[in-house]
Amino acid sequence: MEIVEPLSGHDQPTRERVVRSVMVNGPSTAAALAERLQLTPAAVRRHLDQLIEEGTLEAREPRTTAGRGRGRPAKVFVLTDAGRDGLDQAYDDLAVQAIRFLAETGGEDAVRQFADRRAAKIEQRFHTLVEAQPELDHVEALAKVFTDEGYAAAVREIPVGDQLCQQHCPVSHVAHEFPQLCEAETAAISRMLGRHVQRLATIAHGDGVCTTCIPDLVSTGSTAAKPTTGSISPTKEKVTR
Repeated sequence: MEIVEPLSGHDQPTRERVVRSVMVNGPSTAAALAERLQLTPAAVRRHLDQLIEEGTLEAREPRTTAGRGRGRPAKVFVLTDAGRDGLDQAYDDLAVQAIRFLAETGGEDAVRQFADRRAAKIEQRFHTLVEAQPELDHVEALAKVFTDEGYAAAVREIPVGDQLCQQHCPVSHVAHEFPQLCEAETAAISRMLGRHVQRLATIAHGDGVCTTCIPDLVSTGSTAAKPTTGSISPTKEKVTR
């Protein structure tokens, strides 16, 4: 029988590292966390059990993929709403109440205008960065802008193009009630990159990560087309806050 000692206050920094790792890298298995944080499997399990008991993390079955081998896949651990509350949130209940008031007094159009204005500021930062660093791939530049805004954004290559992954959302609680924020953000991404994009998942709707599919341009002549550079790292941009 395995005897596990209770967690002490000295374990808190390690638990915070576990939470931050899941936030930055998205849904993670215990094995991945152990390797990433250089911890033993037993130590990771101990911290994961405590975080689940606290309501900070939850275990989920991984999404099935074609061609998966035999055997039951390892569970992945994701942040709960309560876990996100413990991280740096740029918007809180006051923000929700403010937009509720805006919706009650100005209607849905007022909320849409607010969402569009917020997205426009992200566009301005994107264009400023691209002008200052024209050598940057536009998708990478976009990920950097979102990371600076607190989204822990990363770029991953997929067969049809790129995938923008936002492991954290500082407005998830607001966007859960007011999806106009996500809709305006998606439209802004499309404008910045000069192509149609598709949101596949959002944290506001309960997914572990916001993912946006950015297909390659098949036509030529667009300045937003992806340069033919080397492959993009799975964790090209990460939050450093």
